[in-house]
Amino acid sequence: MLGFAGLGLMGQPMAANLLREGVPLCVFNRSPAACDKLAAMGAEIAASPAALFARCDAVILMLADDAAADAVLGRADCDFASRVAGRLVINMGTHSPAYSKGLEHDIVAAGGRFVEAPVSGSRGPAEAGELVAMLAGDAEAVAAARPLIAPMCREMIHVGAVPQAMALKLAVNLYLIASVTALAEATQLATAAGLGLAQFAEVIVKGPLGSSVAAAKLDKMVRRDFAPQAAIADVLKNARLVAAAADAAASEAPLLRESLVRLESVEARGGAALDMAAILLSYEAENEAG
Repeated sequence: MLGFAGLGLMGQPMAANLLREGVPLCVFNRSPAACDKLAAMGAEIAASPAALFARCDAVILMLADDAAADAVLGRADCDFASRVAGRLVINMGTHSPAYSKGLEHDIVAAGGRFVEAPVSGSRGPAEAGELVAMLAGDAEAVAAARPLIAPMCREMIHVGAVPQAMALKLAVNLYLIASVTALAEATQLATAAGLGLAQFAEVIVKGPLGSSVAAAKLDKMVRRDFAPQAAIADVLKNARLVAAAADAAASEAPLLRESLVRLESVEARGGAALDMAAILLSYEAENEAG
């Protein structure tokens, strides 16, 4: 039995893809209502993290932050060793490299196995089973994890030892966040110049830098549809992790820091639950202020 903890914006469609592939699945979420759709698809529901680990030989974590992961693992109390001993823990959430390295140490010391497998992709790719996973860990543990996460991914790339996958995920996130910020800035310029936004978007998407991300985010900006695929609050958390990683590596990240300021601006205006394409609103507010 495979376990899955964390049924948020990404976790729920990821778990649904496992069920569609016939994977026997037991799920846990702090807000039980998020389990209802998966229960209707055949998932078992664990009443607690302890029950999840007792039922499963391997558990996938897709949790919001360090505190949520530690709570599910029982890391702060005597339950931790009994939960992870003899089990494979696959962490697909995004955390700092230092946190992930420490988590691996503690799980292995308690008799468990650990693989970090953060993913590139938002809710759309999660729904389609088109995520790209970056895997790091002991070779045998990674080999055991691959078939378990395959129904959620179109690519799985083994990058070495923990925490190399987390470090890579943060570098990829810098590119993604800065790219969407640049799209918003260009969209604001096109608007201010009186250009047709549909044509502007068509040229971007069909040009040399066209991508699925550019197409999706430009479509949202043009239609002003900010229903979340990747929420501002989640992107902001990731941007702060990237900034901390850049500081730790003594690496300049000016584009990321500009994006961070703009994400914080949208969040401060009540936009935490909006899609990251809503970073456009920071440019509009700046333009209106003169």
